[in-house]
Amino acid sequence: MGMTMTQKILAAHAGLDVVEAGQLIEANLDMVLGNDVTTPVAIHEMEKFNTQEVLYKDKIAMVLEHITPNKDSNSAEHFKSVREYANSHNITNFFDVGEVGIEHALLPEKGLVVAGDAVIGADSHTCTYGALGAFSTGVGSTDMAAGMATGKAWFKVPSAIQFVLTGKPAKWVSGKDIILHIIGMIGVDGALYKSMEFVGDGIQYLSMDDRFSMANMAIEAGGKNGIFPVDDITIEYLKEHSVREYKVYEADEDAVYDETYTIDLSQLKPTVAFPHLPENTRTIDNVGDIKIDQVVIGSCTNGHITDLRIAAEIMKGRKVAKGIRVIIIPATQAIYLQAMEEGLLKTFIEAGAIVSTPTCGPCLGGHMGILAAGERAVATTNRNFVGRMGHVESEVYLASPAVAAASAITGKISCPCEVMGE
Repeated sequence: MGMTMTQKILAAHAGLDVVEAGQLIEANLDMVLGNDVTTPVAIHEMEKFNTQEVLYKDKIAMVLEHITPNKDSNSAEHFKSVREYANSHNITNFFDVGEVGIEHALLPEKGLVVAGDAVIGADSHTCTYGALGAFSTGVGSTDMAAGMATGKAWFKVPSAIQFVLTGKPAKWVSGKDIILHIIGMIGVDGALYKSMEFVGDGIQYLSMDDRFSMANMAIEAGGKNGIFPVDDITIEYLKEHSVREYKVYEADEDAVYDETYTIDLSQLKPTVAFPHLPENTRTIDNVGDIKIDQVVIGSCTNGHITDLRIAAEIMKGRKVAKGIRVIIIPATQAIYLQAMEEGLLKTFIEAGAIVSTPTCGPCLGGHMGILAAGERAVATTNRNFVGRMGHVESEVYLASPAVAAASAITGKISCPCEVMGE
Protein backbone atom coordinates (compact mmCIF):
# COMPACT_ATOMS: atom_id res chain seq x y z
CA MET A 1 0.00 0.00 0.00
CA GLY A 2 1.42 3.36 -1.08
CA MET A 3 1.72 6.56 0.91
CA THR A 4 0.31 10.02 0.33
CA MET A 5 2.55 13.05 0.02
CA THR A 6 1.97 13.97 3.67
CA GLN A 7 2.66 10.44 4.86
CA LYS A 8 5.96 10.35 2.96
CA ILE A 9 7.15 13.57 4.60
CA LEU A 10 6.18 12.31 8.05
CA ALA A 11 7.85 8.95 7.48
CA ALA A 12 11.10 10.63 6.44
CA HIS A 13 11.08 12.89 9.50
CA ALA A 14 10.34 9.93 11.78
CA GLY A 15 13.20 7.89 10.29
CA LEU A 16 10.77 5.25 9.00
CA ASP A 17 10.39 3.64 5.61
CA VAL A 18 6.61 3.45 5.82
CA VAL A 19 3.84 4.95 7.96
CA GLU A 20 0.11 4.28 7.92
CA ALA A 21 -2.91 6.39 8.77
CA GLY A 22 -3.56 6.30 12.50
CA GLN A 23 0.01 5.38 13.41
CA LEU A 24 1.64 7.35 16.25
CA ILE A 25 5.09 8.67 15.40
CA GLU A 26 7.68 11.06 16.76
CA ALA A 27 9.05 13.28 14.01
CA ASN A 28 11.97 15.67 13.79
CA LEU A 29 10.97 19.26 13.07
CA ASP A 30 12.42 21.80 10.69
CA MET A 31 10.63 24.80 12.22
CA VAL A 32 8.65 25.66 15.36
CA LEU A 33 6.58 28.84 15.17
CA GLY A 34 4.91 31.06 17.75
CA ASN A 35 3.37 34.52 17.83
CA ASP A 36 2.69 37.19 20.42
CA VAL A 37 -0.49 35.46 21.63
CA THR A 38 0.79 31.89 21.90
CA THR A 39 4.51 32.22 22.60
CA PRO A 40 4.14 33.64 26.14
CA VAL A 41 2.22 30.46 27.08
CA ALA A 42 4.92 28.28 25.53
CA ILE A 43 7.59 30.18 27.43
CA HIS A 44 5.70 29.52 30.66
CA GLU A 45 5.54 25.81 29.77
CA MET A 46 9.27 25.77 29.08
CA GLU A 47 9.82 26.82 32.69
CA LYS A 48 8.35 23.46 33.81
CA PHE A 49 10.95 21.42 31.94
CA ASN A 50 14.12 20.16 33.57
CA THR A 51 16.05 22.14 31.01
CA GLN A 52 15.03 25.57 29.82
CA GLU A 53 17.79 25.74 27.25
CA VAL A 54 16.68 26.17 23.65
CA LEU A 55 18.79 23.77 21.62
CA TYR A 56 17.51 24.55 18.14
CA LYS A 57 17.74 28.34 17.94
CA ASP A 58 17.74 28.39 14.13
CA LYS A 59 14.62 26.23 13.91
CA ILE A 60 12.39 28.52 15.95
CA ALA A 61 10.49 31.59 14.72
CA MET A 62 8.81 34.09 17.04
CA VAL A 63 6.67 36.67 15.27
CA LEU A 64 4.99 39.57 17.10
CA GLU A 65 2.12 40.11 14.66
CA HIS A 66 -1.32 39.46 16.08
CA ILE A 67 -1.83 42.69 17.99
CA THR A 68 0.94 44.89 16.65
CA PRO A 69 1.73 47.63 17.45
CA ASN A 70 0.55 47.08 21.02
CA LYS A 71 -3.02 48.20 21.61
CA ASP A 72 -2.91 48.16 25.43
CA SER A 73 -0.75 47.34 28.44
CA ASN A 74 -1.64 43.62 28.34
CA SER A 75 -0.46 43.20 24.76
CA ALA A 76 2.62 45.27 25.59
CA GLU A 77 3.46 42.85 28.42
CA HIS A 78 3.07 39.89 26.05
CA PHE A 79 5.42 41.52 23.56
CA LYS A 80 7.90 42.32 26.30
CA SER A 81 8.00 38.74 27.59
CA VAL A 82 8.64 37.31 24.12
CA ARG A 83 11.19 40.00 23.29
CA GLU A 84 13.17 39.36 26.47
CA TYR A 85 13.06 35.59 25.99
CA ALA A 86 14.13 35.76 22.34
CA ASN A 87 17.01 38.08 23.15
CA SER A 88 18.23 36.13 26.18
CA HIS A 89 18.18 32.83 24.27
CA ASN A 90 19.55 34.25 21.01
CA ILE A 91 16.59 33.09 18.93
CA THR A 92 17.69 33.58 15.33
CA ASN A 93 14.31 34.21 13.72
CA PHE A 94 12.72 36.82 15.97
CA PHE A 95 10.58 39.46 14.26
CA ASP A 96 9.53 42.61 16.10
CA VAL A 97 7.80 45.85 15.07
CA GLY A 98 9.49 47.35 12.02
CA GLU A 99 10.53 44.03 10.49
CA VAL A 100 7.48 41.99 11.38
CA GLY A 101 4.92 40.57 8.99
CA ILE A 102 1.89 38.34 9.37
CA GLU A 103 3.58 35.07 10.30
CA HIS A 104 2.21 32.80 7.59
CA ALA A 105 3.23 35.21 4.84
CA LEU A 106 6.52 36.14 6.51
CA LEU A 107 8.08 32.69 6.96
CA PRO A 108 7.80 31.66 3.28
CA GLU A 109 8.96 35.12 2.20
CA LYS A 110 12.03 34.82 4.42
CA GLY A 111 12.77 31.34 3.08
CA LEU A 112 12.38 29.75 6.51
CA VAL A 113 10.13 26.96 5.19
CA VAL A 114 10.79 24.93 2.05
CA ALA A 115 9.38 21.89 0.30
CA GLY A 116 9.68 18.67 2.27
CA ASP A 117 9.83 20.36 5.68
CA ALA A 118 7.89 19.31 8.78
CA VAL A 119 6.64 22.37 10.64
CA ILE A 120 4.51 23.04 13.70
CA GLY A 121 3.21 26.38 14.85
CA ALA A 122 1.16 27.53 17.80
CA ASP A 123 -1.40 28.98 15.43
CA SER A 124 -4.07 27.03 13.60
CA HIS A 125 -3.24 28.51 10.19
CA THR A 126 0.29 27.11 10.21
CA CYS A 127 -1.09 24.73 7.57
CA THR A 128 -0.37 27.55 5.07
CA TYR A 129 3.08 26.16 4.22
CA GLY A 130 1.59 23.14 2.53
CA ALA A 131 1.47 25.41 -0.50
CA LEU A 132 5.23 24.90 -0.72
CA GLY A 133 4.99 21.11 -0.52
CA ALA A 134 5.75 21.00 3.21
CA PHE A 135 3.88 19.27 6.02
CA SER A 136 2.78 22.02 8.39
CA THR A 137 0.13 22.06 11.06
CA GLY A 138 -1.10 24.04 14.03
CA VAL A 139 -0.53 22.87 17.60
CA GLY A 140 -1.06 24.10 21.14
CA SER A 141 1.46 26.17 23.06
CA THR A 142 2.52 23.13 25.12
CA ASP A 143 3.49 21.28 21.94
CA MET A 144 5.31 24.40 20.81
CA ALA A 145 7.30 24.38 24.04
CA ALA A 146 8.14 20.68 23.59
CA GLY A 147 9.24 21.37 20.03
CA MET A 148 11.45 24.23 21.21
CA ALA A 149 13.05 22.00 23.84
CA THR A 150 13.46 18.79 21.83
CA GLY A 151 13.14 19.64 18.15
CA LYS A 152 10.51 16.90 17.86
CA ALA A 153 6.74 16.42 17.98
CA TRP A 154 4.34 13.50 18.24
CA PHE A 155 1.79 13.02 15.47
CA LYS A 156 -0.97 10.63 14.59
CA VAL A 157 -0.44 10.05 10.89
CA PRO A 158 -3.48 11.46 9.08
CA SER A 159 -5.47 9.79 6.34
CA ALA A 160 -6.14 11.96 3.30
CA ILE A 161 -8.72 13.41 0.96
CA GLN A 162 -7.68 14.06 -2.62
CA PHE A 163 -8.99 17.09 -4.50
CA VAL A 164 -8.43 16.83 -8.26
CA LEU A 165 -8.52 20.35 -9.70
CA THR A 166 -9.11 20.57 -13.44
CA GLY A 167 -9.67 23.41 -15.89
CA LYS A 168 -8.76 27.08 -15.82
CA PRO A 169 -10.54 29.46 -13.42
CA ALA A 170 -12.50 32.33 -14.92
CA LYS A 171 -11.44 35.92 -14.36
CA TRP A 172 -12.06 37.08 -10.77
CA VAL A 173 -12.04 33.49 -9.48
CA SER A 174 -9.08 33.01 -7.14
CA GLY A 175 -7.70 30.48 -4.71
CA LYS A 176 -9.93 32.01 -2.03
CA ASP A 177 -13.03 31.23 -4.09
CA ILE A 178 -11.82 27.68 -4.69
CA ILE A 179 -11.22 26.90 -1.03
CA LEU A 180 -14.52 28.52 0.00
CA HIS A 181 -16.25 26.34 -2.60
CA ILE A 182 -14.55 23.25 -1.18
CA ILE A 183 -15.42 24.11 2.43
CA GLY A 184 -18.99 24.79 1.39
CA MET A 185 -19.04 21.39 -0.31
CA ILE A 186 -17.58 19.22 2.48
CA GLY A 187 -18.34 21.32 5.57
CA VAL A 188 -16.21 22.67 8.42
CA ASP A 189 -15.57 19.15 9.71
CA GLY A 190 -15.45 17.41 6.33
CA ALA A 191 -11.69 16.86 6.53
CA LEU A 192 -11.39 16.42 10.29
CA TYR A 193 -7.79 15.41 11.12
CA LYS A 194 -7.17 14.55 7.49
CA SER A 195 -4.65 15.77 4.98
CA MET A 196 -6.23 17.78 2.14
CA GLU A 197 -4.06 16.99 -0.89
CA PHE A 198 -4.59 19.11 -4.01
CA VAL A 199 -3.62 17.68 -7.41
CA GLY A 200 -4.65 18.00 -11.06
CA ASP A 201 -3.91 20.01 -14.20
CA GLY A 202 -5.80 23.01 -12.82
CA ILE A 203 -3.00 23.70 -10.35
CA GLN A 204 -0.87 25.16 -13.14
CA TYR A 205 -3.24 28.15 -13.21
CA LEU A 206 -2.87 28.87 -9.49
CA SER A 207 -0.22 31.33 -8.34
CA MET A 208 1.74 30.72 -5.15
CA ASP A 209 -0.49 33.29 -3.46
CA ASP A 210 -3.58 31.32 -4.54
CA ARG A 211 -2.03 28.17 -3.09
CA PHE A 212 -1.09 29.89 0.17
CA SER A 213 -4.72 31.00 0.55
CA MET A 214 -6.05 27.51 -0.06
CA ALA A 215 -3.61 25.69 2.22
CA ASN A 216 -4.20 28.36 4.86
CA MET A 217 -7.89 27.53 5.06
CA ALA A 218 -7.54 23.74 5.19
CA ILE A 219 -8.11 24.08 8.93
CA GLU A 220 -11.51 25.67 8.23
CA ALA A 221 -12.58 22.27 6.87
CA GLY A 222 -11.10 20.58 9.94
CA GLY A 223 -8.02 19.47 8.05
CA LYS A 224 -4.78 18.49 9.76
CA ASN A 225 -2.97 20.06 6.85
CA GLY A 226 -3.35 21.08 3.24
CA ILE A 227 -0.64 20.33 0.71
CA PHE A 228 0.22 20.94 -2.95
CA PRO A 229 2.64 19.04 -5.19
CA VAL A 230 5.90 20.79 -5.99
CA ASP A 231 5.92 22.08 -9.57
CA ASP A 232 7.85 24.70 -11.56
CA ILE A 233 5.90 27.54 -9.92
CA THR A 234 6.85 26.24 -6.47
CA ILE A 235 10.49 25.77 -7.39
CA GLU A 236 10.72 29.27 -8.84
CA TYR A 237 9.34 30.68 -5.57
CA LEU A 238 11.73 28.59 -3.46
CA LYS A 239 14.75 29.67 -5.49
CA GLU A 240 13.75 33.32 -5.20
CA HIS A 241 13.16 33.27 -1.45
CA SER A 242 15.40 30.64 0.14
CA VAL A 243 18.95 29.33 0.12
CA ARG A 244 17.96 26.16 1.97
CA GLU A 245 17.89 22.83 0.21
CA TYR A 246 14.42 21.49 -0.42
CA LYS A 247 13.16 17.97 -1.03
CA VAL A 248 10.30 16.97 -3.28
CA TYR A 249 7.96 14.21 -2.11
CA GLU A 250 5.33 12.74 -4.41
CA ALA A 251 2.37 10.57 -3.52
CA ASP A 252 2.57 6.95 -4.64
CA GLU A 253 0.28 5.92 -7.46
CA ASP A 254 -1.40 3.43 -5.14
CA ALA A 255 -1.74 5.87 -2.23
CA VAL A 256 -5.02 5.44 -0.36
CA TYR A 257 -7.49 8.32 0.00
CA ASP A 258 -10.64 8.33 2.09
CA GLU A 259 -12.42 10.31 -0.63
CA THR A 260 -11.57 11.87 -3.98
CA TYR A 261 -13.34 14.95 -5.32
CA THR A 262 -12.94 16.30 -8.85
CA ILE A 263 -13.56 20.04 -9.24
CA ASP A 264 -13.74 21.81 -12.60
CA LEU A 265 -12.30 25.22 -11.82
CA SER A 266 -13.74 26.70 -15.02
CA GLN A 267 -17.24 26.24 -13.60
CA LEU A 268 -16.63 28.10 -10.32
CA LYS A 269 -17.88 31.59 -9.55
CA PRO A 270 -16.75 34.15 -6.98
CA THR A 271 -17.94 32.75 -3.66
CA VAL A 272 -18.88 34.34 -0.33
CA ALA A 273 -19.16 32.65 3.07
CA PHE A 274 -22.08 34.06 5.05
CA PRO A 275 -22.13 34.26 8.86
CA HIS A 276 -21.31 32.45 11.00
CA LEU A 277 -19.34 29.57 9.46
CA PRO A 278 -16.97 29.29 6.49
CA GLU A 279 -19.14 26.46 5.12
CA ASN A 280 -22.15 28.77 4.73
CA THR A 281 -21.26 29.65 1.15
CA ARG A 282 -23.11 31.21 -1.74
CA THR A 283 -21.95 32.14 -5.22
CA ILE A 284 -21.89 35.85 -5.98
CA ASP A 285 -25.05 35.64 -8.11
CA ASN A 286 -26.98 34.34 -5.10
CA VAL A 287 -25.92 36.72 -2.32
CA GLY A 288 -28.88 39.08 -2.56
CA ASP A 289 -28.80 42.70 -1.38
CA ILE A 290 -26.40 42.73 1.60
CA LYS A 291 -25.37 46.21 2.66
CA ILE A 292 -22.10 46.48 4.57
CA ASP A 293 -20.28 48.85 6.91
CA GLN A 294 -16.65 47.75 6.59
CA VAL A 295 -14.22 46.01 4.24
CA VAL A 296 -10.94 44.39 5.33
CA ILE A 297 -8.46 43.34 2.66
CA GLY A 298 -5.44 41.55 4.14
CA SER A 299 -4.68 38.80 6.69
CA CYS A 300 -2.52 35.67 6.42
CA THR A 301 -5.02 34.42 3.85
CA ASN A 302 -5.14 37.34 1.41
CA GLY A 303 -2.58 40.02 2.21
CA HIS A 304 -0.17 39.04 -0.57
CA ILE A 305 0.99 41.33 -3.36
CA THR A 306 -1.27 39.71 -5.97
CA ASP A 307 -4.24 40.22 -3.64
CA LEU A 308 -3.43 43.92 -3.35
CA ARG A 309 -2.95 44.25 -7.10
CA ILE A 310 -6.39 42.75 -7.74
CA ALA A 311 -8.02 45.07 -5.22
CA ALA A 312 -6.22 48.10 -6.65
CA GLU A 313 -7.27 47.22 -10.19
CA ILE A 314 -10.90 47.37 -9.14
CA MET A 315 -10.57 50.45 -6.91
CA LYS A 316 -8.39 52.54 -9.24
CA GLY A 317 -10.13 55.74 -10.28
CA ARG A 318 -13.14 54.96 -8.12
CA LYS A 319 -14.29 56.03 -4.67
CA VAL A 320 -15.25 53.95 -1.66
CA ALA A 321 -19.01 54.19 -1.08
CA LYS A 322 -20.06 56.85 1.41
CA GLY A 323 -20.05 55.53 4.97
CA ILE A 324 -17.95 52.42 4.22
CA ARG A 325 -14.72 51.92 6.17
CA VAL A 326 -12.04 50.15 4.13
CA ILE A 327 -8.86 48.80 5.76
CA ILE A 328 -6.01 47.51 3.60
CA ILE A 329 -3.36 45.42 5.36
CA PRO A 330 -0.25 44.28 3.44
CA ALA A 331 0.90 41.01 4.98
CA THR A 332 4.60 41.88 5.31
CA GLN A 333 6.87 44.91 5.21
CA ALA A 334 8.27 43.73 1.88
CA ILE A 335 4.76 43.49 0.42
CA TYR A 336 3.96 46.92 1.88
CA LEU A 337 7.07 48.39 0.22
CA GLN A 338 6.35 46.71 -3.11
CA ALA A 339 2.75 47.93 -3.04
CA MET A 340 4.04 51.43 -2.39
CA GLU A 341 6.54 51.26 -5.25
CA GLU A 342 3.85 49.98 -7.63
CA GLY A 343 1.52 52.84 -6.67
CA LEU A 344 -1.08 50.54 -5.12
CA LEU A 345 -1.14 52.38 -1.81
CA LYS A 346 -1.78 55.66 -3.64
CA THR A 347 -4.72 54.01 -5.40
CA PHE A 348 -6.18 52.80 -2.10
CA ILE A 349 -5.78 56.13 -0.33
CA GLU A 350 -7.19 58.12 -3.24
CA ALA A 351 -10.19 55.79 -3.26
CA GLY A 352 -10.82 56.55 0.44
CA ALA A 353 -9.31 53.49 2.11
CA ILE A 354 -6.70 53.40 4.87
CA VAL A 355 -3.51 51.33 4.83
CA SER A 356 -2.23 49.60 7.97
CA THR A 357 1.11 48.21 9.06
CA PRO A 358 1.19 44.40 8.81
CA THR A 359 -1.00 42.97 11.56
CA CYS A 360 -3.66 40.34 12.23
CA GLY A 361 -5.61 42.99 14.20
CA PRO A 362 -9.16 42.94 12.83
CA CYS A 363 -9.15 39.27 11.79
CA LEU A 364 -9.31 38.04 15.38
CA GLY A 365 -11.12 41.06 16.79
CA GLY A 366 -7.88 42.31 18.33
CA HIS A 367 -7.76 45.91 17.08
CA MET A 368 -7.69 48.04 13.91
CA GLY A 369 -11.28 47.52 12.80
CA ILE A 370 -13.53 46.14 15.53
CA LEU A 371 -17.21 45.88 14.60
CA ALA A 372 -20.08 47.26 16.69
CA ALA A 373 -23.42 45.54 17.22
CA GLY A 374 -25.36 45.15 13.99
CA GLU A 375 -22.44 46.03 11.72
CA ARG A 376 -21.40 43.93 8.74
CA ALA A 377 -17.98 43.46 7.20
CA VAL A 378 -16.74 41.85 4.02
CA ALA A 379 -13.29 40.47 4.81
CA THR A 380 -10.62 38.50 3.01
CA THR A 381 -9.82 36.82 6.34
CA ASN A 382 -10.40 33.14 7.12
CA ARG A 383 -13.01 32.97 9.89
CA ASN A 384 -16.45 34.46 10.41
CA PHE A 385 -17.49 32.92 13.73
CA VAL A 386 -19.84 34.75 16.09
CA GLY A 387 -17.98 37.75 17.50
CA ARG A 388 -14.87 37.02 15.47
CA MET A 389 -14.32 40.65 14.45
CA GLY A 390 -15.96 42.35 17.40
CA HIS A 391 -19.45 42.44 18.86
CA VAL A 392 -21.34 39.14 19.00
CA GLU A 393 -24.16 40.79 17.05
CA SER A 394 -21.87 41.80 14.18
CA GLU A 395 -21.47 39.80 10.97
CA VAL A 396 -18.47 38.85 8.86
CA TYR A 397 -18.75 37.75 5.22
CA LEU A 398 -15.65 36.01 3.86
CA ALA A 399 -14.68 36.77 0.28
CA SER A 400 -11.82 37.21 -2.16
CA PRO A 401 -9.94 40.51 -2.58
CA ALA A 402 -11.82 41.08 -5.84
CA VAL A 403 -15.26 40.76 -4.22
CA ALA A 404 -14.12 42.76 -1.18
CA ALA A 405 -12.83 45.61 -3.36
CA ALA A 406 -15.98 45.66 -5.48
CA SER A 407 -18.11 45.69 -2.34
CA ALA A 408 -16.12 48.64 -1.00
CA ILE A 409 -17.07 50.64 -4.10
CA THR A 410 -20.77 49.75 -4.11
CA GLY A 411 -21.42 49.59 -0.35
CA LYS A 412 -22.91 46.11 -0.63
CA ILE A 413 -21.62 42.63 -1.44
CA SER A 414 -20.95 42.82 -5.18
CA CYS A 415 -19.40 41.01 -8.09
CA PRO A 416 -16.26 42.67 -9.46
CA CYS A 417 -17.72 42.29 -12.94
CA GLU A 418 -20.48 44.71 -11.87
CA VAL A 419 -17.99 47.40 -10.92
CA MET A 420 -15.75 46.80 -13.93
CA GLY A 421 -18.68 46.85 -16.35
CA GLU A 422 -18.04 43.33 -17.61
